[in-house]
Amino acid sequence: MNTKVRLAVMNFLEFAVWGAYLTCMGNFLISAGMANELSWFYAIQGIVSIFMPTLMGIVADKWIQPQRLLGICHLFAGIFMLICWQMGYDALDQVSQQLAEHAGEVDFNPVYSNKGLFIVMYTLSVAFFMPTIALVNTSAFTILKNDGFDTVKDFPPIRVLGTVGFIATMWFVNCATLTDGSFFFTFDEAAGKFQYTNMQFFVSGLLSIVLFVYTFSLPQCKIIKKKTTSLMESFGLDAFRLFKSKQMAMFFVFSALLGMCLQVTNGYAGPFITSFQGSSDQTIAQSFAANNATLLTSISQVSEALCILMIPFFLKRFGIKIVMLMSLFAWVLRFGFFGIGNPAMPGVLFFILSCIVYGVAFDFFNVSGGIFVDQECASDIKASAQGLFMMMTNGLGATIGTLSAGAIVNNFCHQEGKFLVGEWQTCWFIFAAFALVVAVSFALVFNPDKNKK
Repeated sequence: MNTKVRLAVMNFLEFAVWGAYLTCMGNFLISAGMANELSWFYAIQGIVSIFMPTLMGIVADKWIQPQRLLGICHLFAGIFMLICWQMGYDALDQVSQQLAEHAGEVDFNPVYSNKGLFIVMYTLSVAFFMPTIALVNTSAFTILKNDGFDTVKDFPPIRVLGTVGFIATMWFVNCATLTDGSFFFTFDEAAGKFQYTNMQFFVSGLLSIVLFVYTFSLPQCKIIKKKTTSLMESFGLDAFRLFKSKQMAMFFVFSALLGMCLQVTNGYAGPFITSFQGSSDQTIAQSFAANNATLLTSISQVSEALCILMIPFFLKRFGIKIVMLMSLFAWVLRFGFFGIGNPAMPGVLFFILSCIVYGVAFDFFNVSGGIFVDQECASDIKASAQGLFMMMTNGLGATIGTLSAGAIVNNFCHQEGKFLVGEWQTCWFIFAAFALVVAVSFALVFNPDKNKK
């Protein structure tokens, strides 16, 4: 099989695992009586990303080939996610029982007795999954270079298949329904839809196991051995020397600031759009968008796929600073359009616009940033450096951003039945204002070497 095709399949499976639950998990948590913990479930991804990607990057640089470590991580991530799937049945059963006992009225605050264990299993799954994003990049860059390919030109089309995988599982869990033992697809509201149930975890866990098996077919990424000359190198921490460079230090700081935006819409776009089902305006409540939030937000990933293909042109034409600046201003529009729109016409057009600009918002920093890090660091610390980039964006940044967003949403919104309702518009405008401040600061402060190719 062609090298690029093999790497494309790897990326497809990698992000299909994530897409199965990332944008729709909030709907399940609300249904299972864990709405108050919603922000923590997304923050957990950031917390583990503070240390796990860097730790696994060190292991991949010094002891285990990155493609092998990728498979091992997915094996454990898949096992723990399948345990979450099994425990999810208990959560939904307990909530349903309490609803029945109280004639449909319940406060929805902690009703799941095994919630703590469920969170532990989810945390362990995420702890092994998050490093795989950096490991996929490291494996792809190494294999491409070993075969004589240009990473700037050839990596983006491969990465597109990752977004396609993300979209595929988003659509699947949006439409797939399991009711009374029967499996079918529907766009209509149904209690058995995967996007509202624990079945999304089953899809994710199963795909992780599949990717674990697939990694055995990938080419080797041989570890570059070198004689250690310092204590930092002995412990595999020499990637942190990148902070000695003012340019790289500023890059990582702004990576963290942008990371604060990453999980906000993943965590709250679904519950926000779904909450319109409780509107007194039946045109809004029964709209296609309100009842298919996961499908609507998948437009974001379609845009992402298209934008990845534009990265080589924009990087060569405008350079890393302008490309990343485009990303930051796109986040302003991403949040602002959510604040303006609603699921009915013409308001739904703003939701669609928000999803379209997401491609620029996500790709022009995350994917371009990965390429930038690969070009700026030495070959013996590439995996560690990618892990460091992940730590700053999906670790520190995402953790602080998700918990801050959760505090804002909990302040302006409250739960009524299975919906989060309140002053959502205020929340989105606060997020947009933050992104604007970061964008202006980045334009004034970050000045990369323009003469370096």
